[in-house]
Amino acid sequence: MPGLKSGALRTVDVARRAGCSVQQVRNLERDGVLPPADRTPAGYRVYGEVHLRSALAYRSLAAGTGPVGAKELVRAFHRLPLPQALALLDAAHARLDAERAELRRAEEAAAAIAREPVADVRPSDAMGVSELAAALGVRPSTLRHWHAEGLVVPDRDPVRGARRYTPAQVRDARIVHQLRLAGYRIAPLQTLLPELRQTHRSAEVGAALAARGAALALRSRALLEGAAALSALLALRAAD
Repeated sequence: MPGLKSGALRTVDVARRAGCSVQQVRNLERDGVLPPADRTPAGYRVYGEVHLRSALAYRSLAAGTGPVGAKELVRAFHRLPLPQALALLDAAHARLDAERAELRRAEEAAAAIAREPVADVRPSDAMGVSELAAALGVRPSTLRHWHAEGLVVPDRDPVRGARRYTPAQVRDARIVHQLRLAGYRIAPLQTLLPELRQTHRSAEVGAALAARGAALALRSRALLEGAAALSALLALRAAD
């Protein structure tokens, strides 16, 4: 099998070493993530170390910032002046940092919410849609959407039929709001919320937020590995 520096890597060689399929290698070349390959007289692609390093960088970055962002980053390191390419990498790190900040706020809010008493409350403590939306800083339509999806289902005023949120439902809405800020989609919350309404509410919320934190850590590690691969790519190009 050709060595990394032989300049004679086949498509299958790049695929095996980068951990992707032969078709993915071709797609990455088509999308400009890999530089155009040389061709043999018979028309077969011939890749080199620069192609392998580019594929490895893409694989790591895709796990950290998603396939679209990963393609943009690797193309930038091929085509743009270095300061512009580095700015895109900085922006990817900044987005992860912003997600971590949101997660910290969600953890703090969930801890505070879990301590709030909901027993022995008065009926007058219930809130209407507009009141709760203002308290959470969301649109009333957001609360109606959560109602339609079965996340937070309010009571109805027996006279007017308007939605009224009991203190327990208000707390549910606050937890949903914080988990949504932390990145949770509707479908996972539909599974999680029934469990949260049981006796182990605070433990379940904590576990959900911890899982989100673990996922962010994996993405941060992948972004770090992708940055190292980009650095190796730069060193390879500088040596040419």
